Amino acid sequence: METDNSPDIKILIACHKKFDVPSDPIYFPVHVGAEGKAPIGFTPDNTGDNISTKNCMYSEMTGLYWAWKNLQCDYIGLVHYSRYFAIHRKFGTASLDDILKGDELRRLLKNHKILLPKRRKYYVSTIYDQYANSADGNHFDAARRTISEMCPEYLPSFDKVTGRTWAHLFNMFIMPKNLADDYCAWLFPILGEVEAAIDKSNMNDFQRRFVGAVSERLLDVWIERQLETGRINRNDMAEIPYIYARKINWPDKIVSFLMAKFFHKKHTHSF
Repeated sequence: METDNSPDIKILIACHKKFDVPSDPIYFPVHVGAEGKAPIGFTPDNTGDNISTKNCMYSEMTGLYWAWKNLQCDYIGLVHYSRYFAIHRKFGTASLDDILKGDELRRLLKNHKILLPKRRKYYVSTIYDQYANSADGNHFDAARRTISEMCPEYLPSFDKVTGRTWAHLFNMFIMPKNLADDYCAWLFPILGEVEAAIDKSNMNDFQRRFVGAVSERLLDVWIERQLETGRINRNDMAEIPYIYARKINWPDKIVSFLMAKFFHKKHTHSF
């Protein structure tokens, strides 16, 4: 922990393979799913208290779990090796020079406590319908049942969020570590119950990542509840752009969304 007035910030970069990462010291690359894999030169998520072996289902969330249990800092965030926060949005493939830098982030944190990616708007689909059409609504149903049993005070927030046509996705955020710890303490028991409730025997590798996909939609549920209770207020939060550091097949992505919406054709791969 830093002792001066500058907060100690760790922005986790979830990496499953060797990749060029920013040199800015706020970034902390983590090898997610490191258990049983050859080292790639980044901090592995299989030390201390960890769920590294569950990476095939939890995706980048095994890195967040590791940080929750093993990392000390003032602020923590989560991005991906191919997707980062930025001050200015850039269409197409961006470079590491375009990503959010430490001095920019510290200025933002003077006025905001929680930073989230610009919301994804689906316009013609609710969050529940979009997931059910592209994946399997049973996953969300299992999450709702679990919340109704474990923390029913969150159920109105769940229904509100899943009924909206927008969400903050990708499990990307930046917030004080104590808030992130509380979020993780709420989130991971729910994900464990969802994992146990769903039959995975006929899933392919892409479909097996459903726990991580569900978790993307639960961040807003947790935030909505904190807003309702007054623990945080809307002025504490800000949305900032995100950029892609790898090429995205946008025609494929758009067609897949439309096929899921109108013909219920499930997604079979990442974009």
